[in-house]
Amino acid sequence: MATVELRFSAQPEHVRTARLVAAAVARRAGVDEAVLDEVRLAVGEACSRAVGLHRSNHVTSPIRVMLTEEEKTFSIEVGDEVPGAGVAAADAAGVPGSRESAPAEEFDDAEGEDEMGLAVITGLVDDVEVSAGEAGGVIRMTWPTNPAAVLP
Repeated sequence: MATVELRFSAQPEHVRTARLVAAAVARRAGVDEAVLDEVRLAVGEACSRAVGLHRSNHVTSPIRVMLTEEEKTFSIEVGDEVPGAGVAAADAAGVPGSRESAPAEEFDDAEGEDEMGLAVITGLVDDVEVSAGEAGGVIRMTWPTNPAAVLP
């Protein structure tokens, strides 16, 4: 299992770099070329969401992106360090993992960007897991790979 870890400060200009790295690693892992645009968009949305959460909640720690190549899958985890009270099963719009149950005084979802970002991601990626807790949140996205298509 090969893993690439990327950490960047919560600045919008770093999201593009994360998108480019994710696409390059996904291509090398054997993700279908037709899906690479979805990988770029989903990672961009997840990273933008994390940046927005960090900035609106005054969190200074870096955004974490883990890109992991496994035997038949490629996964990307985007983590933030904005504490939430837990994960709601689903909100009214059907988006899993929104932080509507987070403490109101300590959590700012940047005026609904949290839920909107999750809706976009779930529309782009078939296999998405969202979790949030006291240490922050993680969005895990997974795509199938084609081992025969792996670049040297």
